[in-house]
Amino acid sequence: AEKVLGYDLLSLCLEGPRDALDRTQHCQPAVFVASLAAVEKLNHLQPEVVERCVAAAGYSVGEFAALVFAGALGFAEALYAVKVRAEAMQKASEAVPSGMLSVVGRREANYKFACLEARKHCESLGIENPVCTVSNYLFPDSRVIAGHLQALEFLQENARKYYFKRTKMLPVSGAFHTRLMEPAVEPLAEVLKSIEIQKPLLCVYSNVDGKKYMHSKHIQKLLVKQVVSPVLWEQTMHSVYERKQGTEFPYTYEVGPGNQLGAILKQCNLKAWKQYKHVDALEDEEAADT
Repeated sequence: AEKVLGYDLLSLCLEGPRDALDRTQHCQPAVFVASLAAVEKLNHLQPEVVERCVAAAGYSVGEFAALVFAGALGFAEALYAVKVRAEAMQKASEAVPSGMLSVVGRREANYKFACLEARKHCESLGIENPVCTVSNYLFPDSRVIAGHLQALEFLQENARKYYFKRTKMLPVSGAFHTRLMEPAVEPLAEVLKSIEIQKPLLCVYSNVDGKKYMHSKHIQKLLVKQVVSPVLWEQTMHSVYERKQGTEFPYTYEVGPGNQLGAILKQCNLKAWKQYKHVDALEDEEAADT
């Protein structure tokens, strides 16, 4: 990774500084590499789990790791694409004061209407063509809304009106998965054109539509589209775990930093979550075995 990136990713991950690691341009390659490191650890501890794997999915930048795992992309080339994506998204973030707001809503919450009113508020402040839209579907009654900072501030101030139970600004620098990321589309499209993409050896589900990737051109197209499209994670979970009544659920492994995807799975599908485990590249092996 260090050769591809031109900096010491391992020491940045282990020693920080934290604010440098949190920057989009470093955070995305770090998540990608740490996810695949966790796959290697799982392969070392329980090779049969990796051999028997039938499907993979990755959240946002994690989709690149899922495609490397499935044999569709080579590690070094995918990491280079992630580097280009991360730097372009960082640059796009710096162009407009924008961000992302995590929202847990009541059943009555109407996210589209809330976003529409937040955009109107921005227009009243003189912001032309404001952005405020759902950028991540996490689990029932939970979304991430992204756009201009003024829109997100408006939503926080009016949370009760829109039946939002909890709102929290995410520690990111921009409105990812919205059209504010359009400047990042071209650089990523260019680099993906130069990379050899194979048909995945197992099912990989796309963030863009929650469906399985069909072929290499499909992967190339949707990875670019993903930058400006909402992450349909809740819908993807339904696609992955849809099965006939009485059919057993598969084992699910979350590989990489943090166990947020497990927490989301628990909210989306409790039965599937009962077969869930988390593997972190850093945990000691005794803890992973218990």
